[in-house]
Amino acid sequence: MDNHEPHPHARFDQRRLLIVLGVTSAYFATELVGGYLTGSLALLSDAVHMLTDIAALCLGMLTLWISTRPASSAKSYGYLRAEILGALLNGLFLWLLVVFIWIEAFERLQNPRPVSGLGVMAIAVVGIGVNTFSAWMTSDAPGGHQHGMAMRAAFVHVTSDLVGSIGVLASGALNYFTGWMQADPAVSILIGVLVLYGSWGLVREGVDILMESVPRHIDLDEMRTDLLAVSGTEEVHDLHVWCLTTRQIALSAHAVVAADADRDRVLAEMCHLLQTKFDIHHLTLQLECDNRRRHEPEHF
Repeated sequence: MDNHEPHPHARFDQRRLLIVLGVTSAYFATELVGGYLTGSLALLSDAVHMLTDIAALCLGMLTLWISTRPASSAKSYGYLRAEILGALLNGLFLWLLVVFIWIEAFERLQNPRPVSGLGVMAIAVVGIGVNTFSAWMTSDAPGGHQHGMAMRAAFVHVTSDLVGSIGVLASGALNYFTGWMQADPAVSILIGVLVLYGSWGLVREGVDILMESVPRHIDLDEMRTDLLAVSGTEEVHDLHVWCLTTRQIALSAHAVVAADADRDRVLAEMCHLLQTKFDIHHLTLQLECDNRRRHEPEHF
């Protein structure tokens, strides 16, 4: 298969993401207009929460598209980190919006404003239906197809927004049946917490990747031990592991091997170990016949 030809499963995910993106965007506009007309801050804050879904879906689409883009002489890794920059900026923008929502919510807790509870409930019911459909579309259920990471991330976002829609329904019901006007700003504060919770992982992962941190699922000490277990290896140093993207990991290391060791065998076994156990395919391994650490500057 051509390295730049989209995988059939990627095209399958892309089509479903496009459908969910259209449905989610339409409901986002509905909540925005409905929140303005009903005076509901809970609806407006849930509309902001919908932005996390739209951002996740757009990033998922971008990820699937970028995966087919070839590298060039100017960008030897291609455009792999465009999604990371986008995710980081989206997360920070959402945090800023949450701050403005909370400021307005605390003001409304002190000075409640009338809200059309019946209208809020009607829009929330539509939201529950929309988000249930989106959760089904992004789950592994349709066609028995196992989705990739982009689709699974979208599933997490839309299910959290389903919880937000249920919260908006509760605020509308409390306002309509009990007349408790503080229910609307109280729910908007809770939805803001949900937005922060949903976007925190996005921002943290983006910062970790840009800082070239060791991926969280990799134990560097265990990896070093496994490499030292390869017959003929005497020492492993300058071992660095980092993420190119959320799906691609790179590694560089120096290994000191015995003078009588078969260097080709040692290299082949190390590559096989790193590819099969740790799923690392971007490898740079330098084999040394003697301990050259005393001849090299001290690193990490």
